Amino acid sequence: MFDSILVPTDGSPGSERAFEVAATLARTHDAAVHVLSVVDEHGPTDDWDYDGDSPAEAFVESQADHVDTDGLSITAAVREGVVHDAVLDYGDANDIDLIVMGTHGRTGVRRFLLGSVTEKVVRLADVPVLSVRADAEPGPVSFDDILLPTDGSSGAEAAIEPAGALANTTDATVHLVSVVDTRSLGIDVGSSVIIDELESVATDAVENASDRLSELGVETVETAITHGVPYRAILNAIEETDADLVVIGTHGRTGIDRYLLGSVAEKLVRTSPVPVMTVRASDAGDES
Repeated sequence: MFDSILVPTDGSPGSERAFEVAATLARTHDAAVHVLSVVDEHGPTDDWDYDGDSPAEAFVESQADHVDTDGLSITAAVREGVVHDAVLDYGDANDIDLIVMGTHGRTGVRRFLLGSVTEKVVRLADVPVLSVRADAEPGPVSFDDILLPTDGSSGAEAAIEPAGALANTTDATVHLVSVVDTRSLGIDVGSSVIIDELESVATDAVENASDRLSELGVETVETAITHGVPYRAILNAIEETDADLVVIGTHGRTGIDRYLLGSVAEKLVRTSPVPVMTVRASDAGDES
């Protein structure tokens, strides 16, 4: 499923962590890696200190001491323009299957260029986007436990196949979780009935996702229903399952919570201690 992986870089620690993850995935999926530097027409690049080579080539060379790239197909490219547009355009032109990007993981702080750019790419990319925090521990990367949140929506269902593809490659356990969002129910006499209905929906969601994963060949699937604020409950599930990766669907729109996982996915990209792969539903752009 992942034959061609794109890593945009601005030379930040987030880019370095993203390249480590991309190299690991490229090796397990026999994929080609594209490293893209974008000269931002609206921003300074004075902090890029390269001699001779293009920024992308110099970045790849700078990672050689701690990232094993032997045998990998790596293409270095440079484009000029609005950064997120250039990333998306390059992905379309080169049949990219997965974008791996760094993010600083802090809300409201634009210390690194790829912080805001990552969020835009997450919303707009037609292919999965794997976001990696800049402060992630450097070194070997493994995906042995994958957390897959689901609410039964088409946005959530879009994440099942990529999660299954990753799990099959690494023999990972997929942990399915559905969160019953009880924030607005209050404590009136009807709340218990509503909670029962929401729990029924959540149960159907994890059962349907589990069946689909089995069809895809995933051997080990664990399921759970939990309650609370969705993104916080998912963060708790990351810790409880010792997850290495979260794969989550998103409708790809800002300010429209038609699907629960839309806003939750963006919060997870900013706050998750482990990488987050976001996957847009194929019909997201056609919905109103």
